[in-house]
Amino acid sequence: MYEGLPDRKIVCLDMRSFYASCAAALEGLDVMDTPIAIIGDKERKGGIVLAASPALKKEFGVQTGMRLFEIPDDPSIRLIEPKMQFYIDVSMEIARHLNRYVPKEAIHVYSIDESFIDLDGTERLWGNPEDTIRRIQDELYEQFQLRSACGMGPNMLLSKLALDLDAKKTGFAQWKYEDVPARLWPVAPLSKMWGIGGRMEKNLNAMGIFSVGDLAHTPLERLEKKFGIMGNQLYHHAHGIDLSEMGAPLIEGQISYGKGQILFRDYVKREDILAVLLEMCEDVAFRAREAGRAGRTIHLSVGYSKNALGGGFGRSRTMHEATNDTLKIFGLCAELLDEFHDDRPVRRLAISLANLEEEQSMQLSLFEEHKWRNRQLGKAMDSLRKKYGSTAVLRAVSYTDAGTAVHRSKLIGGHYK
Repeated sequence: MYEGLPDRKIVCLDMRSFYASCAAALEGLDVMDTPIAIIGDKERKGGIVLAASPALKKEFGVQTGMRLFEIPDDPSIRLIEPKMQFYIDVSMEIARHLNRYVPKEAIHVYSIDESFIDLDGTERLWGNPEDTIRRIQDELYEQFQLRSACGMGPNMLLSKLALDLDAKKTGFAQWKYEDVPARLWPVAPLSKMWGIGGRMEKNLNAMGIFSVGDLAHTPLERLEKKFGIMGNQLYHHAHGIDLSEMGAPLIEGQISYGKGQILFRDYVKREDILAVLLEMCEDVAFRAREAGRAGRTIHLSVGYSKNALGGGFGRSRTMHEATNDTLKIFGLCAELLDEFHDDRPVRRLAISLANLEEEQSMQLSLFEEHKWRNRQLGKAMDSLRKKYGSTAVLRAVSYTDAGTAVHRSKLIGGHYK
Protein backbone atom coordinates (compact mmCIF):
# COMPACT_ATOMS: atom_id res chain seq x y z
CA MET A 1 0.00 0.00 0.00
CA TYR A 2 2.88 2.38 0.76
CA GLU A 3 4.98 1.59 -2.31
CA GLY A 4 5.88 4.76 -4.22
CA LEU A 5 4.66 7.14 -1.49
CA PRO A 6 6.91 10.04 -0.39
CA ASP A 7 9.36 9.11 2.38
CA ARG A 8 10.53 12.52 3.55
CA LYS A 9 12.03 13.82 6.77
CA ILE A 10 9.24 16.07 8.03
CA VAL A 11 9.47 17.35 11.60
CA CYS A 12 6.63 18.77 13.69
CA LEU A 13 8.16 21.00 16.39
CA ASP A 14 6.11 21.97 19.46
CA MET A 15 7.29 24.46 22.08
CA ARG A 16 6.25 22.85 25.36
CA SER A 17 4.23 24.98 27.79
CA PHE A 18 4.98 27.87 25.43
CA TYR A 19 3.03 30.68 27.12
CA ALA A 20 4.05 29.73 30.66
CA SER A 21 7.66 29.22 29.53
CA CYS A 22 7.79 32.65 27.86
CA ALA A 23 6.35 34.26 30.97
CA ALA A 24 8.85 32.41 33.16
CA ALA A 25 11.78 33.48 30.97
CA LEU A 26 10.58 37.09 31.11
CA GLU A 27 10.35 36.96 34.91
CA GLY A 28 13.61 35.04 35.35
CA LEU A 29 11.82 31.94 36.69
CA ASP A 30 12.17 28.21 36.01
CA VAL A 31 8.93 27.05 34.41
CA MET A 32 9.47 23.47 35.60
CA ASP A 33 9.77 24.45 39.27
CA THR A 34 7.49 27.48 39.54
CA PRO A 35 3.67 27.20 39.64
CA ILE A 36 2.63 29.75 36.99
CA ALA A 37 -0.87 30.55 35.73
CA ILE A 38 -1.41 32.80 32.72
CA ILE A 39 -4.75 34.51 33.47
CA GLY A 40 -6.82 36.28 30.83
CA ASP A 41 -8.01 38.91 33.30
CA LYS A 42 -6.66 38.94 36.86
CA GLU A 43 -9.26 41.51 37.93
CA ARG A 44 -12.15 39.08 37.38
CA LYS A 45 -12.65 36.05 39.60
CA GLY A 46 -13.97 34.28 36.52
CA GLY A 47 -10.80 35.05 34.55
CA ILE A 48 -9.75 32.04 32.47
CA VAL A 49 -6.49 30.12 32.95
CA LEU A 50 -4.99 30.36 29.46
CA ALA A 51 -1.90 28.33 30.34
CA ALA A 52 -0.52 26.51 33.35
CA SER A 53 3.08 25.54 34.04
CA PRO A 54 3.92 21.85 34.63
CA ALA A 55 4.51 22.59 38.32
CA LEU A 56 1.07 24.19 38.69
CA LYS A 57 -0.59 21.20 37.02
CA LYS A 58 1.33 18.64 39.06
CA GLU A 59 1.26 20.28 42.50
CA PHE A 60 -2.16 21.96 42.47
CA GLY A 61 -4.12 20.18 39.74
CA VAL A 62 -4.81 23.45 37.89
CA GLN A 63 -5.50 22.95 34.19
CA THR A 64 -5.95 25.22 31.20
CA GLY A 65 -9.55 26.43 30.97
CA MET A 66 -10.16 26.60 34.71
CA ARG A 67 -11.19 29.88 36.35
CA LEU A 68 -9.20 32.18 38.61
CA PHE A 69 -11.43 31.42 41.62
CA GLU A 70 -10.56 27.71 41.24
CA ILE A 71 -6.85 28.33 41.81
CA PRO A 72 -5.77 27.66 45.42
CA ASP A 73 -4.80 30.70 47.45
CA ASP A 74 -1.13 29.77 47.76
CA PRO A 75 1.69 32.36 47.87
CA SER A 76 3.95 30.20 45.70
CA ILE A 77 1.60 30.48 42.70
CA ARG A 78 2.48 33.25 40.26
CA LEU A 79 -0.48 34.81 38.43
CA ILE A 80 0.63 36.51 35.21
CA GLU A 81 -1.44 38.28 32.56
CA PRO A 82 -0.63 37.38 28.92
CA LYS A 83 1.67 39.57 26.83
CA MET A 84 0.52 38.49 23.39
CA GLN A 85 2.86 40.69 21.36
CA PHE A 86 5.84 39.30 23.27
CA TYR A 87 4.71 35.72 22.56
CA ILE A 88 4.36 36.55 18.87
CA ASP A 89 7.82 38.13 18.81
CA VAL A 90 9.34 35.02 20.40
CA SER A 91 7.53 32.79 17.89
CA MET A 92 8.97 34.85 15.02
CA GLU A 93 12.48 34.60 16.47
CA ILE A 94 12.12 30.82 16.66
CA ALA A 95 11.13 30.76 12.98
CA ARG A 96 14.20 32.85 12.15
CA HIS A 97 16.36 30.39 14.07
CA LEU A 98 14.92 27.48 12.08
CA ASN A 99 15.71 29.42 8.92
CA ARG A 100 19.40 28.91 9.72
CA TYR A 101 18.94 25.21 8.97
CA VAL A 102 16.43 25.21 6.12
CA PRO A 103 15.05 27.80 3.64
CA LYS A 104 11.83 29.64 4.46
CA GLU A 105 9.94 27.46 1.99
CA ALA A 106 10.78 24.43 4.15
CA ILE A 107 9.19 25.97 7.27
CA HIS A 108 5.45 26.08 7.87
CA VAL A 109 4.39 27.93 11.03
CA TYR A 110 1.27 25.99 12.00
CA SER A 111 0.49 28.00 15.14
CA ILE A 112 2.26 30.38 17.52
CA ASP A 113 3.97 27.45 19.27
CA GLU A 114 4.10 24.78 16.57
CA SER A 115 5.90 24.50 13.22
CA PHE A 116 6.58 21.96 10.49
CA ILE A 117 10.15 21.71 9.15
CA ASP A 118 11.19 19.78 6.05
CA LEU A 119 14.69 18.38 6.71
CA ASP A 120 14.69 16.31 3.53
CA GLY A 121 18.00 16.78 1.71
CA THR A 122 19.80 18.50 4.60
CA GLU A 123 21.97 15.49 5.44
CA ARG A 124 24.98 16.83 3.52
CA LEU A 125 24.84 20.12 5.39
CA TRP A 126 23.86 19.07 8.89
CA GLY A 127 24.22 15.29 9.03
CA ASN A 128 21.70 12.80 10.35
CA PRO A 129 18.21 14.45 10.71
CA GLU A 130 17.75 13.01 14.21
CA ASP A 131 20.99 14.68 15.30
CA THR A 132 19.89 17.92 13.64
CA ILE A 133 16.63 17.88 15.58
CA ARG A 134 18.43 17.41 18.88
CA ARG A 135 20.82 20.24 18.02
CA ILE A 136 17.88 22.54 17.24
CA GLN A 137 16.17 21.59 20.51
CA ASP A 138 19.35 22.26 22.50
CA GLU A 139 19.83 25.66 20.83
CA LEU A 140 16.22 26.70 21.44
CA TYR A 141 16.66 25.98 25.11
CA GLU A 142 20.02 27.74 25.34
CA GLN A 143 18.79 30.83 23.46
CA PHE A 144 15.17 31.11 24.64
CA GLN A 145 14.97 28.89 27.75
CA LEU A 146 12.17 27.06 25.96
CA ARG A 147 11.83 23.29 25.94
CA SER A 148 10.45 21.55 22.88
CA ALA A 149 9.14 18.24 21.56
CA CYS A 150 9.53 16.92 18.01
CA GLY A 151 7.75 14.29 15.98
CA MET A 152 9.28 13.10 12.70
CA GLY A 153 7.62 11.21 9.89
CA PRO A 154 7.59 10.66 6.12
CA ASN A 155 4.79 13.23 5.74
CA MET A 156 3.14 16.07 7.67
CA LEU A 157 0.40 13.85 9.08
CA LEU A 158 2.64 11.19 10.59
CA SER A 159 5.05 13.79 11.99
CA LYS A 160 2.11 15.51 13.73
CA LEU A 161 0.73 12.22 15.06
CA ALA A 162 4.20 11.20 16.28
CA LEU A 163 4.36 14.51 18.15
CA ASP A 164 0.87 14.42 19.68
CA LEU A 165 0.75 10.75 20.61
CA ASP A 166 4.39 10.08 21.51
CA ALA A 167 6.88 12.94 21.52
CA LYS A 168 4.98 15.19 23.93
CA LYS A 169 5.77 12.55 26.57
CA THR A 170 9.32 11.65 25.49
CA GLY A 171 10.69 14.77 23.74
CA PHE A 172 11.25 13.03 20.39
CA ALA A 173 9.54 10.29 18.39
CA GLN A 174 9.77 9.07 14.83
CA TRP A 175 6.94 7.27 13.06
CA LYS A 176 7.30 5.39 9.79
CA TYR A 177 4.67 3.84 7.56
CA GLU A 178 5.34 0.40 9.02
CA ASP A 179 4.54 1.76 12.51
CA VAL A 180 0.94 2.64 11.61
CA PRO A 181 -0.75 -0.69 12.59
CA ALA A 182 0.97 -0.91 15.97
CA ARG A 183 0.99 2.78 16.94
CA LEU A 184 -1.90 4.47 15.16
CA TRP A 185 -4.62 1.86 14.79
CA PRO A 186 -5.09 1.26 18.55
CA VAL A 187 -5.85 4.98 19.11
CA ALA A 188 -9.28 5.52 20.69
CA PRO A 189 -11.45 7.47 21.21
CA LEU A 190 -11.31 8.80 17.68
CA SER A 191 -11.10 12.43 18.81
CA LYS A 192 -7.51 11.69 19.90
CA MET A 193 -6.68 11.39 16.18
CA TRP A 194 -5.61 14.73 14.77
CA GLY A 195 -8.26 16.06 12.38
CA ILE A 196 -11.24 14.25 13.96
CA GLY A 197 -13.43 16.48 16.13
CA GLY A 198 -16.25 15.61 18.49
CA ARG A 199 -19.00 15.84 15.89
CA MET A 200 -17.17 13.63 13.39
CA GLU A 201 -16.39 11.16 16.18
CA LYS A 202 -20.12 10.83 16.97
CA ASN A 203 -20.91 10.28 13.29
CA LEU A 204 -18.26 7.57 13.02
CA ASN A 205 -19.34 5.95 16.29
CA ALA A 206 -22.88 5.72 14.89
CA MET A 207 -21.38 3.68 12.02
CA GLY A 208 -19.73 1.29 14.49
CA ILE A 209 -16.29 2.88 14.11
CA PHE A 210 -14.60 3.49 17.47
CA SER A 211 -10.82 3.30 16.86
CA VAL A 212 -8.48 4.40 14.10
CA GLY A 213 -8.03 0.71 13.25
CA ASP A 214 -11.80 0.41 12.76
CA LEU A 215 -11.65 3.43 10.47
CA ALA A 216 -8.74 1.98 8.47
CA HIS A 217 -10.66 -1.26 7.89
CA THR A 218 -13.93 0.42 6.88
CA PRO A 219 -14.50 0.13 3.11
CA LEU A 220 -13.47 3.32 1.31
CA GLU A 221 -16.71 3.30 -0.68
CA ARG A 222 -18.78 3.38 2.52
CA LEU A 223 -16.86 6.37 3.90
CA GLU A 224 -17.06 8.29 0.62
CA LYS A 225 -20.79 7.64 0.36
CA LYS A 226 -21.31 9.02 3.87
CA PHE A 227 -18.82 11.91 3.96
CA GLY A 228 -17.77 12.61 0.35
CA ILE A 229 -14.18 13.79 -0.06
CA MET A 230 -13.80 13.92 3.72
CA GLY A 231 -14.45 10.18 3.79
CA ASN A 232 -11.59 9.63 1.34
CA GLN A 233 -9.25 11.69 3.52
CA LEU A 234 -10.33 9.93 6.72
CA TYR A 235 -9.63 6.53 5.15
CA HIS A 236 -6.14 7.46 3.92
CA HIS A 237 -5.22 9.32 7.10
CA ALA A 238 -6.16 6.23 9.11
CA HIS A 239 -3.47 4.45 7.06
CA GLY A 240 -0.97 7.28 7.69
CA ILE A 241 -1.11 8.47 4.08
CA ASP A 242 -0.88 12.21 3.41
CA LEU A 243 0.22 13.78 0.12
CA SER A 244 -0.03 17.41 1.31
CA GLU A 245 2.70 19.77 0.26
CA MET A 246 4.49 21.76 2.95
CA GLY A 247 2.14 24.43 4.28
CA ALA A 248 -1.01 22.93 2.79
CA PRO A 249 -3.83 22.04 5.18
CA LEU A 250 -3.87 18.33 6.04
CA ILE A 251 -7.62 18.23 5.66
CA GLU A 252 -7.83 19.57 2.14
CA GLY A 253 -10.27 22.40 1.58
CA GLN A 254 -11.74 24.82 4.11
CA ILE A 255 -15.14 23.38 4.99
CA SER A 256 -16.45 26.49 6.78
CA TYR A 257 -15.64 30.01 7.94
CA GLY A 258 -16.69 30.73 11.48
CA LYS A 259 -16.35 33.10 14.39
CA GLY A 260 -17.34 32.79 18.03
CA GLN A 261 -16.96 34.94 21.09
CA ILE A 262 -17.81 35.09 24.76
CA LEU A 263 -19.52 38.43 25.36
CA PHE A 264 -18.23 40.95 27.91
CA ARG A 265 -21.56 40.86 29.75
CA ASP A 266 -25.00 39.31 29.51
CA TYR A 267 -26.85 40.64 26.46
CA VAL A 268 -30.62 40.86 26.92
CA LYS A 269 -31.92 43.27 24.28
CA ARG A 270 -32.50 41.91 20.79
CA GLU A 271 -30.89 44.95 19.16
CA ASP A 272 -27.73 44.50 21.25
CA ILE A 273 -27.41 40.85 20.29
CA LEU A 274 -27.96 41.73 16.64
CA ALA A 275 -25.27 44.43 16.85
CA VAL A 276 -22.65 41.83 17.80
CA LEU A 277 -23.98 39.35 15.24
CA LEU A 278 -23.59 41.96 12.49
CA GLU A 279 -19.95 42.51 13.46
CA MET A 280 -19.34 38.76 13.42
CA CYS A 281 -21.06 38.36 10.05
CA GLU A 282 -18.81 41.10 8.68
CA ASP A 283 -15.72 39.19 9.79
CA VAL A 284 -16.89 35.84 8.40
CA ALA A 285 -17.96 37.37 5.08
CA PHE A 286 -14.62 39.20 4.80
CA ARG A 287 -12.67 35.95 5.22
CA ALA A 288 -14.86 34.16 2.68
CA ARG A 289 -14.43 36.96 0.14
CA GLU A 290 -10.66 36.98 0.72
CA ALA A 291 -10.56 33.28 -0.16
CA GLY A 292 -12.84 33.73 -3.18
CA ARG A 293 -15.46 31.48 -1.57
CA ALA A 294 -19.19 31.65 -0.89
CA GLY A 295 -21.46 29.45 1.20
CA ARG A 296 -25.02 28.22 1.24
CA THR A 297 -25.43 27.15 4.88
CA ILE A 298 -25.47 29.50 7.88
CA HIS A 299 -25.16 28.07 11.39
CA LEU A 300 -25.95 30.15 14.48
CA SER A 301 -25.08 29.00 17.99
CA VAL A 302 -26.28 30.90 21.06
CA GLY A 303 -25.21 30.16 24.64
CA TYR A 304 -27.24 31.52 27.54
CA SER A 305 -25.82 33.09 30.69
CA LYS A 306 -25.01 30.93 33.70
CA ASN A 307 -27.33 33.26 35.60
CA ALA A 308 -30.11 31.85 33.45
CA LEU A 309 -29.00 28.26 34.18
CA GLY A 310 -27.04 28.02 30.93
CA GLY A 311 -28.12 26.08 27.88
CA GLY A 312 -28.69 27.56 24.46
CA PHE A 313 -29.34 26.41 20.91
CA GLY A 314 -27.63 25.80 17.60
CA ARG A 315 -29.54 25.95 14.32
CA SER A 316 -28.67 25.99 10.62
CA ARG A 317 -30.40 27.25 7.50
CA THR A 318 -29.45 26.61 3.88
CA MET A 319 -30.06 29.03 1.02
CA HIS A 320 -30.74 28.09 -2.58
CA GLU A 321 -27.79 30.23 -3.67
CA ALA A 322 -24.31 30.66 -2.18
CA THR A 323 -23.34 34.07 -0.79
CA ASN A 324 -20.55 35.96 0.93
CA ASP A 325 -22.62 39.11 1.34
CA THR A 326 -22.47 40.36 4.94
CA LEU A 327 -26.09 41.51 5.09
CA LYS A 328 -27.47 38.29 3.59
CA ILE A 329 -25.60 36.22 6.16
CA PHE A 330 -26.77 38.59 8.89
CA GLY A 331 -30.37 38.40 7.68
CA LEU A 332 -30.41 34.62 8.11
CA CYS A 333 -28.79 34.89 11.54
CA ALA A 334 -31.47 37.37 12.58
CA GLU A 335 -34.18 34.97 11.37
CA LEU A 336 -32.68 32.11 13.38
CA LEU A 337 -32.36 34.30 16.47
CA ASP A 338 -35.98 35.44 16.28
CA GLU A 339 -37.19 31.91 15.72
CA PHE A 340 -35.27 30.08 18.46
CA HIS A 341 -34.17 32.62 21.10
CA ASP A 342 -36.35 32.32 24.21
CA ASP A 343 -35.48 35.78 25.60
CA ARG A 344 -32.94 34.53 28.14
CA PRO A 345 -29.74 36.63 28.49
CA VAL A 346 -27.04 35.66 25.99
CA ARG A 347 -23.36 35.25 26.88
CA ARG A 348 -21.89 33.30 23.92
CA LEU A 349 -22.39 33.65 20.16
CA ALA A 350 -20.94 31.72 17.23
CA ILE A 351 -21.71 31.72 13.52
CA SER A 352 -20.33 29.81 10.56
CA LEU A 353 -20.68 29.85 6.79
CA ALA A 354 -20.48 26.35 5.31
CA ASN A 355 -21.42 24.31 2.24
CA LEU A 356 -18.82 26.31 0.35
CA GLU A 357 -18.18 26.78 -3.36
CA GLU A 358 -16.11 29.05 -5.57
CA GLU A 359 -17.27 32.67 -5.61
CA GLN A 360 -17.36 32.62 -9.43
CA SER A 361 -20.29 30.21 -9.23
CA MET A 362 -22.50 32.90 -7.67
CA GLN A 363 -25.20 33.98 -10.07
CA LEU A 364 -26.21 37.59 -10.57
CA SER A 365 -29.97 37.37 -10.27
CA LEU A 366 -32.06 39.55 -12.55
CA PHE A 367 -34.38 40.17 -9.62
CA GLU A 368 -31.72 41.61 -7.32
CA GLU A 369 -30.53 44.78 -8.96
CA HIS A 370 -28.26 45.75 -6.06
CA LYS A 371 -26.32 42.46 -5.83
CA TRP A 372 -23.44 43.58 -8.07
CA ARG A 373 -23.23 46.91 -6.26
CA ASN A 374 -23.14 45.14 -2.89
CA ARG A 375 -20.34 42.85 -4.03
CA GLN A 376 -18.25 45.79 -5.20
CA LEU A 377 -19.00 47.70 -1.99
CA GLY A 378 -17.93 44.71 0.11
CA LYS A 379 -14.64 44.41 -1.78
CA ALA A 380 -13.98 48.14 -1.39
CA MET A 381 -14.50 47.90 2.38
CA ASP A 382 -12.26 44.82 2.51
CA SER A 383 -9.52 46.70 0.68
CA LEU A 384 -9.66 49.61 3.13
CA ARG A 385 -9.49 47.28 6.13
CA LYS A 386 -6.52 45.41 4.70
CA LYS A 387 -4.65 48.64 4.06
CA TYR A 388 -5.55 50.68 7.16
CA GLY A 389 -6.58 48.11 9.76
CA SER A 390 -9.71 46.29 10.90
CA THR A 391 -11.34 49.44 12.30
CA ALA A 392 -10.77 51.60 9.21
CA VAL A 393 -14.38 51.03 8.14
CA LEU A 394 -16.98 49.94 10.69
CA ARG A 395 -20.74 49.84 10.72
CA ALA A 396 -22.45 52.26 13.10
CA VAL A 397 -23.47 49.49 15.52
CA SER A 398 -19.79 49.00 16.39
CA TYR A 399 -19.79 52.41 18.10
CA THR A 400 -22.77 51.61 20.32
CA ASP A 401 -22.48 50.20 23.84
CA ALA A 402 -23.32 46.75 22.46
CA GLY A 403 -20.58 46.71 19.82
CA THR A 404 -17.37 44.78 20.49
CA ALA A 405 -15.29 45.37 17.34
CA VAL A 406 -13.53 48.53 18.53
CA HIS A 407 -12.50 46.94 21.82
CA ARG A 408 -11.41 43.67 20.20
CA SER A 409 -9.25 45.52 17.66
CA LYS A 410 -6.97 46.43 20.57
CA LEU A 411 -6.44 42.77 21.42
CA ILE A 412 -4.27 39.99 20.04
CA GLY A 413 -5.75 36.52 20.37
CA GLY A 414 -8.49 37.99 22.54
CA HIS A 415 -6.01 39.56 24.99
CA TYR A 416 -4.24 42.87 25.36
CA LYS A 417 -1.06 43.28 23.38
